[in-house]
Amino acid sequence: MIKLLLSGCGGAMGRVVAKAAASDPDFQVTAGLNRTPCAGLDFPVFLPGETITEAFEVIVDFSHPSSLPSILATAEAARVPVVIATTGFSEDQMRMIRQASRQLPVFFSANMSLGVSLIKELCTTAARVLGGGFQAEIVEKHHNHKIDAPSGTAILLANAISDGLPYPPQYVYDRHNRRTSRGPHEIGIHSIRGGTIVGEHEVIFAGQDEVVTLSHIAYSREVFATGALSAARFLVNHPSPGLYTMADLIASVSN
Repeated sequence: MIKLLLSGCGGAMGRVVAKAAASDPDFQVTAGLNRTPCAGLDFPVFLPGETITEAFEVIVDFSHPSSLPSILATAEAARVPVVIATTGFSEDQMRMIRQASRQLPVFFSANMSLGVSLIKELCTTAARVLGGGFQAEIVEKHHNHKIDAPSGTAILLANAISDGLPYPPQYVYDRHNRRTSRGPHEIGIHSIRGGTIVGEHEVIFAGQDEVVTLSHIAYSREVFATGALSAARFLVNHPSPGLYTMADLIASVSN
C-alpha cells in the first residue's frame, strides 16, 4: 500500500482525491497539508510550517501556486517523489519545478485526464497536417471559483499546436480592444467562467470552407483524481530523479 501525503486536502479537488484513494486498495492517505484548518477528513491535517509526524512515500499536490516552495521543500526533506497537479504557475515557479526534478522524481501536468492527453497529441498532429491553411482558436470553460485564466490546459493545448506549426505562433488572449483583422499566425485563447462547469476545452481549426474541431468535456473531478493517483503509482515505481509528464505515464501503460 502506497502512503500518500495529500496537499490541498481541504479543497474541492483534494477531497475528491481523498475519496478516490480511500476506495483504492493501493493507497492510504496518511496525512494532509492545507493552508487553513479543515475538518471532515479521515487523516491528520497539518498547516504550513508544522512538522508532519505521519510517514508518507509520495506527495500529491492539488493546492495553490503560492504553496509550491513549501511543497517542494517537504518533498526534498523527506526524499520522496511529488505529483504536482496545481495550475497557474509563473515561469519562475516552473523553473523551481524543473530544478527540483534534478534531485527528485517530479510529475507535472496541467491536466491529469487521459482524454486531455490524447487531445494534446491530436492537436499537434492536426497543426502539422493542416499547416498554415487553418487558424487555431481555443475556448475553455470552468466553474466560477477557478482563479487562473486561461486554464493551464488551454496553454498546454496551445503549446501542442505550436509544436506542430512551421512558425512560432502568437498567443492572443483578449480581442475586445483590438481593431484589426486576425493575424495569420495567431492562436486565440478564450476563457469562460460560470456555474459548476468542471472543465471543457474546444480547439477549433478554421480553414477555407471547413472547420475541424477537437473537444474534451470533464463531467466530474473524479477523472483528475484517478489520473493523479495513477501518476503517484508511476512515480513510486520510477524512483529516478526527473520531470515526468502524462506522456511518460501513457508510454508506461502501453508498454
